[in-house]
Formats: sequence, structure tokens, C-alpha cells
Amino acid sequence: MTNSLPKNVDDTMTLLGEGNYVADRSLATALFLSLELKRPLFLEGEAGVGKTEIAKVLSNTLGRDLIRLQCYEGLDVSAAVYEWNYARQMLEIRMAEASGGADRQTLESELFSERFLTKRPILRALEPHAGGPPVLLIDELDRTDEPFEAFLLEVLSDYQVTVPEMGTVKAETPPLVIITSNRTREIHDAIKRRCFYYWVDYPNAEREFEILKIKAPNASEDLSRQIVAFVQKIRSLDLFKLPGVAETIDWAQALTQLDRLTLDPDTINDTLGTLLKYQDDIAKIQGSEAARILDEVKAEMSQKESV
Repeated sequence: MTNSLPKNVDDTMTLLGEGNYVADRSLATALFLSLELKRPLFLEGEAGVGKTEIAKVLSNTLGRDLIRLQCYEGLDVSAAVYEWNYARQMLEIRMAEASGGADRQTLESELFSERFLTKRPILRALEPHAGGPPVLLIDELDRTDEPFEAFLLEVLSDYQVTVPEMGTVKAETPPLVIITSNRTREIHDAIKRRCFYYWVDYPNAEREFEILKIKAPNASEDLSRQIVAFVQKIRSLDLFKLPGVAETIDWAQALTQLDRLTLDPDTINDTLGTLLKYQDDIAKIQGSEAARILDEVKAEMSQKESV
């Protein structure tokens, strides 16, 4: 674990590897440029492909604090940036009135001072941190609405926020900002212009197998290869929600827990709920379709072994 940022793309690949994240070079390049040029990195892709994990890996390998803002519909400034502790302010007013203490102007300045300010993720990310600038993860931005996006423009452009009662709070050193989106709606161009952009796609079979070796090390090699081949074929089908890497890992871990060394139709049918998350998708794959896909997987694997 180090506090220093990578010096080049190769160092970034190494950094991600130290955090057990299997990345291709294009992702490492985007991440390196984001860190080096102090620009937010906007990661877009389907759910479960490893976008959020990148921020966690950065935090762990660099020894930086991870500050996560989980987005949702209706998210506003009071939940994302700051709010005043009204209960404490009222108590202070009553105490001042009871004691006949501070005059009104002095009391007002004290009420809107930092000790009455409740700091939310974005404001905390702009403050100095002992281990260096933190990793600010703005997760699933597509769940919010356009007014919140508009508010973020100041943060992403100048790494600062304006608290009307106190003035502007600006980061001495910018945090490392990772923004993710599952693309349930389009994010405004004004946000994307302030970021470097990268589409995190489903991994190819080779990279997904490498991921399983790290994330599900107890699975046999044959089982891991069959899982990867099966999942890769499922992703070519017309399903409501294609399985992400997270689901592949869950399935491998579940099958290992059941002491399975290879795939068979009954095991697939019994455990599809760890791979697919919608009943319509499960119904489409269960039974004869699962057996057909498995036969294809085993035939292709046999063919490769004979070459």
C-alpha cells in the first residue's frame, strides 16, 4: 500500500493488480490520465461489471480514505454536501436567551459557523485528509435528477462548493473522483465534459477466467472455465438483465460451496438464481435451454483440448 500516485500506465496496471482488479490496458490508461491530470473519471457500463470496485481498489492500494456518495432519486444538497444542525442551533438560541448573553449579530454569526455544520460526503471530500486527498466515489449518478447534476458542475470543475452562510469551500488538493453510471438514463453533456470517460464492458472469456482465479480461487480450473464459457454464451441471449462479473463470481463461489467440480444440468437449474436476477430470465434458461448451452460449452472445450 502506497500513498503515491502511479507514474505511468504500467504502474497503474500494477496498482490495479495489487488490488486484485483485472483490468485491460485501455482502462488503466484512462485511470492514469484521470489521476495525473486531476480530472474526474466517469465510468459507464452495465451493473455488475466492476465500476464501483475501481474506487475501492484505489482507496485500498493508495491508502486513501474512501468517501462514497450513493445516489438515489431525490438526492439533494442537504444529503450530498451539507446541512445545518437545526436542533443544536435552536438549543443555542434558547441558551442565549436564557442567559441574556450574546447580541443578535454575534449569535447569528456563531449559529452559522462550522461547529453547527453537518458535513456530507462531498464537503468531507474537499477537506484535507491525513493520508492525502481521498477517493470520492459518486456512485450510480444516473439515479439522481438533472438539478443535482447541475449542482455537481461547480464541484467537478473547481473542486469547490459554496455554502451561502459561510462562503466558498475549496479543496487544497483535489480528491480522486470516480463517477459511475449504469446508464438507466443519459447523463448531461456538461457533466461528461468535465470528466474523462470510459465504458466498462463485460470482460472477454480470458479476462473473466483470470478474474475468477482471483475472486473464486477455490473453484477448480475446469469448473471456472465452464462457468465463464456458459456465462459468455448467456450474454449473447435476449435477457432482461445480463449477468455481470459480480454474478459470475457469486455463481462460482456458490458452486464451490456445493462441492461441484464441473457443471451439470441439474446443478445449473438449481443455482440459476445466483446468476440471473429476474424470474423471466431464469424461466427462459432453465431446463432444455440450459442443457443445450452446456452441451455447446463442453463440445467447444473438448474441441480446444484436442487441437
